[in-house]
Amino acid sequence: MDIAPEHRVTDAAALAALYGEPGTASRRKEVPFLHPAYHPLIQASPFAALATVGPEGLDVSPRGDPAGFITIENPHTLLLPDRRGNNRIDSLRNVLADPRVALLFLVPGTNETLRVNGRAEISIEPALCQRFAMDGKPARSVLVIRVETVYFQCARALLRSKLWRPETWPERASLPSTGALLQGLTQGQAEPPIDGAAYDQGLPERQAATLY
Repeated sequence: MDIAPEHRVTDAAALAALYGEPGTASRRKEVPFLHPAYHPLIQASPFAALATVGPEGLDVSPRGDPAGFITIENPHTLLLPDRRGNNRIDSLRNVLADPRVALLFLVPGTNETLRVNGRAEISIEPALCQRFAMDGKPARSVLVIRVETVYFQCARALLRSKLWRPETWPERASLPSTGALLQGLTQGQAEPPIDGAAYDQGLPERQAATLY
């Protein structure tokens, strides 16, 4: 889609004129450390989206575990354990190239979210990985995130989306299964397509056996 020149915003001044100044609360809620007021949101969150940037571009990756899995080590540091996954390690590769990261914390049933920006390093210190063990298995690595800015996002986006209202959720059967997605995506590739039905049949057992 082409944007007509007269409708394209190209500089910060034009953007500021379009939206106006942020309100007092919007400015004052941002702090450069993990303020105690923000601790309950982090401790109650079982899910966060991790954003990174690297030579191949941007990446946003889901991270989840029992609530409080991202630990407040001190007012300027968060610890994020990395678990068993698909071994693409896109986020970790990005951190090696560019330490800038961002986190978006969600708390089920809560419409406010928490945003944290900072810089990360990857630690494989045995004691630290063991500290985050689940089912007897240590974390594969731990992101040590040096916090730079923290602020909460108001509820409008989640209120508009009705994210936590089950009556608005689509029926799972109306969406493609994991196997159906893989079969469709691998059609026409050099290798034979993935058998979607077979993949779906074995998926619950595989996931249960490889969660940690």
